[in-house]
Amino acid sequence: MSAAAPDPGPYRVVAVEDYAAALPALRAVREAVFVHEQNVPLELERDAEGDPRCQHVLAFDADGAPIGTGRLTPDRRIGRMAVLAAWRGRGVGEALLAALVERARTLGWREISLHSQASATEFYARQGFLPFGPRFFEAGGIEHLAMYRLLGAANPVDGREAAAAALSGLLAHAGRSLWICSRDLDPGLLDRAATIAALRRFAVGGGHVRVLLHDPAAPQRALAPLIGLAQRLPTAFEFRAIEETVDQNDPAAYCVNDRDGWYYRPLGHRFDGETRLDGGPRARQLRARFEPVWERARPCTEFRALGI
Repeated sequence: MSAAAPDPGPYRVVAVEDYAAALPALRAVREAVFVHEQNVPLELERDAEGDPRCQHVLAFDADGAPIGTGRLTPDRRIGRMAVLAAWRGRGVGEALLAALVERARTLGWREISLHSQASATEFYARQGFLPFGPRFFEAGGIEHLAMYRLLGAANPVDGREAAAAALSGLLAHAGRSLWICSRDLDPGLLDRAATIAALRRFAVGGGHVRVLLHDPAAPQRALAPLIGLAQRLPTAFEFRAIEETVDQNDPAAYCVNDRDGWYYRPLGHRFDGETRLDGGPRARQLRARFEPVWERARPCTEFRALGI
């Protein structure tokens, strides 16, 4: 078994006040990541005309060496997000992105967008960004997807990819509790490998998930992977079946966490709806809506593994 990589230590994220002075640090990170790692042409990376008009953030290690960066462009886009390889997976990217989002809020922007490399869309989804439009190629032929986030408002969810991103953000920001109301465990959404992996991490980390179902027989027949996960982690998951007519007649489906995040679909058989990571009043309303239905519903004993 190979030894774990050593923790490189603490870091800090700062806003760039003097572009000319920060330029060597910006280039050191971006050229290491984009030019040397990803083979982006140097002339495309440097953007000598547009770069000085952008607002930049930098991450530094404890010794003051640059380890990550990102920027806001005048057309309200996030770009040039880069973290040195040794620092990936340690929260630097999330800290850079949070700093850029906060700067956009300070500027009074209502929406920000970005072009995510296809391999990084899950990272941005965890921070509340939703995909839109077809995939495309830029920066020397790297596949990208456009993503956006509304600030201070609910984000429209349109289609399966956006629904998956909305759920990813909701799970990433959950604390200890998650409430799900679904018709049949949403094939194409709650059975995605990435979703099951995120729910497993949440449960193993001490999280608790309650799931209300209109039709528990359908996912049982389909051998839904969430049922299998719940059988392996029975203390983390509870399922109940909706039986009261008044509750069965409610067409909506929704998911809400304990940190003001929610994703609501007025028609539960469709993915279209709205989501927000910081919508406290609506989150409280949905949790209050869930509780009495939960109390009236019956436990799904048929989901239990043999011997449980």
